[in-house]
Amino acid sequence: MDEELPDGVVFKDDNFSSDLLRQLNDLRQSKTLTDVSICSGAWEVPCHRNVLASSSPYFKAMFCSHFRESTEAKVWLKGINSSTLEQVVTYVYTGEVHITAANVLPLMEAAAMLQYPRVFEACSSYLQSQLAPNNCLGLVRLAEILNCESLKKRAREVALTCFPEVAASADLKELCAMELRDYLGDDRLCGEEEKVFEALMAWVKHDLQARWPYMQELLQQVRLQYIHPAFFHHFIANDAVLQSSPACRAILEVARKQMFSLYSPSAQDCKLVWHEPPRSCYQDCLLVLGGQKDNQQTTRDVLLYSVHTGQWQSLAKLPARLYKASAVTLHRSIYVLGGVAVREGKSAVSASVYVFSLKLNQWRRGEPMLAARYSHRSAAHRNFIFSIGGTGEGQQLLGSMERYDSVCDVWESMADMPVAVLHPAVAVKDQRLYLFGGEDIMQNPVRLVQVTSRSFSPR
Repeated sequence: MDEELPDGVVFKDDNFSSDLLRQLNDLRQSKTLTDVSICSGAWEVPCHRNVLASSSPYFKAMFCSHFRESTEAKVWLKGINSSTLEQVVTYVYTGEVHITAANVLPLMEAAAMLQYPRVFEACSSYLQSQLAPNNCLGLVRLAEILNCESLKKRAREVALTCFPEVAASADLKELCAMELRDYLGDDRLCGEEEKVFEALMAWVKHDLQARWPYMQELLQQVRLQYIHPAFFHHFIANDAVLQSSPACRAILEVARKQMFSLYSPSAQDCKLVWHEPPRSCYQDCLLVLGGQKDNQQTTRDVLLYSVHTGQWQSLAKLPARLYKASAVTLHRSIYVLGGVAVREGKSAVSASVYVFSLKLNQWRRGEPMLAARYSHRSAAHRNFIFSIGGTGEGQQLLGSMERYDSVCDVWESMADMPVAVLHPAVAVKDQRLYLFGGEDIMQNPVRLVQVTSRSFSPR
């Protein structure tokens, strides 16, 4: 390729440098003009000092300074095996290196030591392509030893994104307390909080005597407020290892009061387990569940709108065709209550409850309500769901209210509304349930605010 100048042209031979390197390698292989041998154990390879010095700051300092290696005929490189050294010399004279699972770690260490940054980054890229839940923790440690930020960042992302699988690996049990704390406390960790707790306890019990002193600090990284109360009640509250620590007992008592007490003045002063946000794996979204389309056809469609992507997607269909049902969220699940169920052209008022797991994209049947109802309202508070009013099987206006206890998996009757209404707005504040307005049986608007007692006691 030529470059024109006012007084002529500059001739550029793009192949010259590669041809020159190829010829230098031929000279090396024939031991022509070589002036130093690079050795590893009993293996040695003749090289040219000027080629090595031109390829790396490490060799430049060795051969262009007053080190004794600058005049010696043989130079031994400690800590590098013969096959790895051969790979490095091949790279120096050809610009190529064959990276495999078998040689990538010693090659990366040699590249770091001998100061070949492009080989180092090529090894890092190869390891990143091989990342998996069963090796990411080990590669984080390797990256820290070799000061490779790109590998460390990517390996940690895999560890946080695939935490349930990582928690099952043997490497997790080998982390030190501070390493485990950094993972458990990271907002980017993707996993149910129950799995975070199980990982913590598996780590502690792997070496109970040595790790027992770290339990309090590590338990504080578990966001107990996002754990299902039934799991807390059955698997955490009475755990023998946690109960053996007074500090852990205090944390669990605060969590128990805030989780199970509908009204506890002491709980208001304890902020220990309630200040952390949910993990990043829980993203804001909008769900559209069932209902009727323009043609009056009842649908089972479930649609999700992602705030993050700005797109809609279809999820697992409702188990039944429903309209005029109510829906609430509780413990990261969606509960669809009652409504009018359409089957084979016939309609019936339903007491059924369907529970949807967004993580599993899966529906299951829940414990049915005590009364079938539609056009009712529902609200969630602490561990409870309240189902209020609506229209019953005989098309009568219902003033009844019932409460679902998610820990005991039972429905209980509550005190009736003073005035039965349809479609009231519902809010919970200061341990009271507020019903605003609504309609009477003739669908006339009602100007009325109804308030439950602070106790929320069942009837």
